[in-house]
Amino acid sequence: MSLEVSAKSRTVQGKGASRRLRSAGVVPGILYGGTASAQSIELEHKALWFQLKSEKFHASILTMDLDGQKQQVLLRDVQIHPWRQLIQHVDFQRVAQDREVTMRVPLHFVKADQAQAVKFGGAIVTHIMNEIEVACLPKFLPEFIAVDLSQITVGHSVHMSDLQLPEGVRLPGLARGDSPVASASIPRGAAEEDKAAPAAAAPAAGDKKDEKKEPEKKK
Repeated sequence: MSLEVSAKSRTVQGKGASRRLRSAGVVPGILYGGTASAQSIELEHKALWFQLKSEKFHASILTMDLDGQKQQVLLRDVQIHPWRQLIQHVDFQRVAQDREVTMRVPLHFVKADQAQAVKFGGAIVTHIMNEIEVACLPKFLPEFIAVDLSQITVGHSVHMSDLQLPEGVRLPGLARGDSPVASASIPRGAAEEDKAAPAAAAPAAGDKKDEKKEPEKKK
């Protein structure tokens, strides 16, 4: 079921008008894309603020109820005040079901605890990416991409080409190179301890000269 966001057409324009809207608990925004022209909109701040806390809201096809008319949209940009909990502006893009969309979706890292490198090797898995750009028709847009870490080994990485993609989804970024998504390595401190252990176990070179030799028997 599609998430729904409510909006109204906005007639007032300009910075002063936008400040007054924000003071009244309303967020100014814009809706663009498709065959229609760009349209100024406004949304209720409190409702939008809580919706933005959902990861799914950022990477899903949304149903926008605009003045009673429903249409499919994507959240494209959100401007937040630097230190106040205040949404300053929001952008939405209209979606056509027969046109491919490009979207950044979150990565969900799974099965790290099953990796031999982690269970027995003491490795730490580093997440190099937290989200990834996908391209697909709207009906195929995934909420997230799962990254299976069960086979990762020490000193190696999971790359973009290793990801299992849902039906109809591709990664435009592969055209620019097969970037790593996650890697496994031994923490530096643990690696240094492992190197020091054999040296500590070996006898010191000076110990040999302290050994007593048996006197040679005279013939």
